[in-house]
Amino acid sequence: MNIVAVGAGFCDGLRCGDNTKAAVIRLGLMEMIAFARIFCKGQVSTATFLESCGVADLITTCYGGRNRRVAEAFVKTGKKLQGPQTSAEVYRILKQKGMLDKKCYSIILHCVCFPPPCFLRFPLFTAVYQICYEGKPVKEMISCLQSHPEHI
Repeated sequence: MNIVAVGAGFCDGLRCGDNTKAAVIRLGLMEMIAFARIFCKGQVSTATFLESCGVADLITTCYGGRNRRVAEAFVKTGKKLQGPQTSAEVYRILKQKGMLDKKCYSIILHCVCFPPPCFLRFPLFTAVYQICYEGKPVKEMISCLQSHPEHI
């Protein structure tokens, strides 16, 4: 949730509209579900994410949480941003599993759950990490949203 909240804060700092922020929340939720299905042991139910502990907490965090506020301030002031530790941990896991495409920095995994050519990607998670830790320009997050695999 913290990673998605940072993305929402970037939207607020860039003065994007409510629809863009809603897209961050929706796509972030989808990436959260995909990540859980890949890395959690046992069956992961989408219904769990629709409970108060899932989508309700995500919405609350993306509208009023500390990570959202810090990310918004980063965009407005340009002061150094220390991203949430969660972002670094998720990125490390994905890198260890060889799921980073070095050319486009998208994370790609062939999914056996759906017919080929189905790929799960985590571009929002990756973009937040790169902005926080590698100096990627915040404005590039918008193109990340526009080219999200959900739209392809």
